[in-house]
Amino acid sequence: MPSNEDRQRAASARTGWALSAPALLLLGFAASGPLLIVLVYSFLTPGDYGNVVWKFSLDGWRGILFTRDIFDGTLHLADANLTIFWRSVKLSLLTTAITFAVGFPTAWFIATRPAKSRALWLFLITIPFWTNLLIRTVAINEVIRNEGIINTLLIRIGLITEPLRIIYTDTAVLIGMAYVYLPLMVLPLFAAIDRFDMKLLEAGYDLYASRWQVLRRVILPIVKPGIVAGSILVFVPSLGAYVTPRVLGGGKNMMIGNFIELQFGAGRNWPLGAALSMTLLIIVTIALLIYVRAANRGSPHG
Repeated sequence: MPSNEDRQRAASARTGWALSAPALLLLGFAASGPLLIVLVYSFLTPGDYGNVVWKFSLDGWRGILFTRDIFDGTLHLADANLTIFWRSVKLSLLTTAITFAVGFPTAWFIATRPAKSRALWLFLITIPFWTNLLIRTVAINEVIRNEGIINTLLIRIGLITEPLRIIYTDTAVLIGMAYVYLPLMVLPLFAAIDRFDMKLLEAGYDLYASRWQVLRRVILPIVKPGIVAGSILVFVPSLGAYVTPRVLGGGKNMMIGNFIELQFGAGRNWPLGAALSMTLLIIVTIALLIYVRAANRGSPHG
């Protein structure tokens, strides 16, 4: 027979589920519903002028990797699609690496400031979030375009004689994404470094460890959860970026987000766009699973 404590615990659990039921229903309809629609669309036939025909087809999923010849109907590897996927993954990984290279010393600097000034530095880091993403991207465009600040400065000091062609290249997209997502790397790193016991540095130096050994064997393993969290916060939105590649890539250097938009717009191939969306979701899910495993492995109790 259950005790009074067990009955109270069961009653508390039922009350908790009852109170959370509205939020769970809203989450189910607002999040799971659209995903289910996209999943269903990916297995349908594209309409002549967009939309879908309610006829089962795997052409949407097949179109991710293969394209059908318009003359003989044979399948060929979709080189353009694979190039877009590779560019998206490559630029996302490079963006993560660059934001870490810049964000780690920045977070370390902020975490080692006096307690009274840390809030000011964190405030300065979060200021870009006050501005719309499109405005920040256009601002980067004004910096790196042919007549922008960088080229104008380099020409005036005599380092170059003609503007460097940065805009509308993968480099421009990389610079824009690194700038946009840098705060997402700095903040988790700061949270991890802020909890770091600086006495461990003294212990490492007392044991005649070099600065590189202290960094590699003491600092990085302890702040690893912050590194992994910052990396996933940068990698995931970079992989699905749309505005930055559209503005700084000039429509020629597409990433997965732009390719998906193209299928639902001018391409009029909704099933392929839906299949691409689900593929992006699968890639993000795999990245999150890697994050969870890496975070648990880096945890003292993992």
